[in-house]
Amino acid sequence: MVDYVFAPHPIASVAIEGDDKQFPVRRIFCVGRNYEAHAREMGRDPSREPPFFFTKPADALVPDGSEVPYPPQTKNFQYEMELVVAIAKDGFEIPVEDAHDYIYGYAVGNDLTRRDLQAEAKELGRPWDWGKGFDASVVISPIKKASEIGHPSSGRIWLAVNDEIKQDQDIADLIWSIPEVISILSQSMRIRAGDLIYTGTPAGVGALQVGDRISGGVDGVGSHTMTIVAPKAGI
Repeated sequence: MVDYVFAPHPIASVAIEGDDKQFPVRRIFCVGRNYEAHAREMGRDPSREPPFFFTKPADALVPDGSEVPYPPQTKNFQYEMELVVAIAKDGFEIPVEDAHDYIYGYAVGNDLTRRDLQAEAKELGRPWDWGKGFDASVVISPIKKASEIGHPSSGRIWLAVNDEIKQDQDIADLIWSIPEVISILSQSMRIRAGDLIYTGTPAGVGALQVGDRISGGVDGVGSHTMTIVAPKAGI
């Protein structure tokens, strides 16, 4: 029995559709610029760039239907709709052809971003943490098991703000496929059961304001909603 100086925080977890159990989250990986049109709107040429990754804290997760407070220190708070992969077991140096064996299921999510802080970090050659890893910066729907829906490689991915479509593409347009992403990530470190991988956002990212209602989804996987609310003083 381990004694702690204070009670540990609860383990972050995600609901599983059709199951009373929760998916315990270990780490959150995100793939940068994995749709060609989005890479170009960010000023990059995707044809010359391998995938890269950044992380977000697991306790930044918020579930479908949440009220998300407008974060501090930003004037350009943006959405990024993504397909999410939930990892089922540990693996290292995973071959592309074996990658599906490591997937528990899929969800849809939003990689919320303080774009002005991210842009400043890029300009100064600094890490993106302050632009990406803040409180309530990762929205996620319930996970659907791969054993029930298979492994989607195509399907519409979309996002609307106040019922106006802002992002509308197909996951078939991913530059690096899900098996490739898993394989490449696992060359650098051992992936673990409980890891989540946000696989990249299509073109059409944009700013959010207090009061905005956001909905989005991936055909065959699921959907999520959230509302942007004013921050509460002192919280």
